[in-house]
Amino acid sequence: MPRSVPLSPTPRSTLTRKKHRASTDRADLYRVLDEALVCHLGLVLAGSPVCVPTGYGRDGDTLYLHGSTGSGNIRAAAEGADVCVTVTILDGIVYARSLNNHSMNYRCAVVHGRPRLVTDAAEKLRGLRIVTEHLAPGSWDHAREPNAKELASVAVLALDLTETSVKIRAEGPAEQAEDVDRHDVWAGVLPIRTVVGPPEPATYVPDGVVVPTHIARRARI
Repeated sequence: MPRSVPLSPTPRSTLTRKKHRASTDRADLYRVLDEALVCHLGLVLAGSPVCVPTGYGRDGDTLYLHGSTGSGNIRAAAEGADVCVTVTILDGIVYARSLNNHSMNYRCAVVHGRPRLVTDAAEKLRGLRIVTEHLAPGSWDHAREPNAKELASVAVLALDLTETSVKIRAEGPAEQAEDVDRHDVWAGVLPIRTVVGPPEPATYVPDGVVVPTHIARRARI
């Protein structure tokens, strides 16, 4: 992917430690958001910090999130609370010859801002489609669309990708000189990858019902 419009750090989105791991390329932000499957939505609710795993999807420079209209954190976000959305992909466990230098390889995106509640019916439906297709590609055109009652029970939030940061670690262990000279302890990286397993049909699906193409393709069967 070619380099795109760079990120513009703000006081909240500027790294304070390990600044050399920051990326200002917006394309890196897109890659992290598009590859990860779950974000964490953080905000202050009733005077206490709350951080909740949340489904999301990206459309250009807009992040769509969804949740129940009965959810306190969703209601607070919809009413204009400042939020912090984080997405992390763990790529490896870094083993060093000293415990202090053990680490992780990762790609992480952090988004600050005030989301807006999507009230336009067409945009709400589009936002739900984006969230659905991010987690379960092909499902929107395969399964039944939400009915009026279901749409009324879910809130969709839109968050601009304006105030963001990206941090990436993709390297081996950082050793002290005295540890590099040792030869009795293994050091290196244990890669971590998310893989898709074979589809497991629900108990009520009759024998002979074929796994749909969009799921089979994702499971590589």
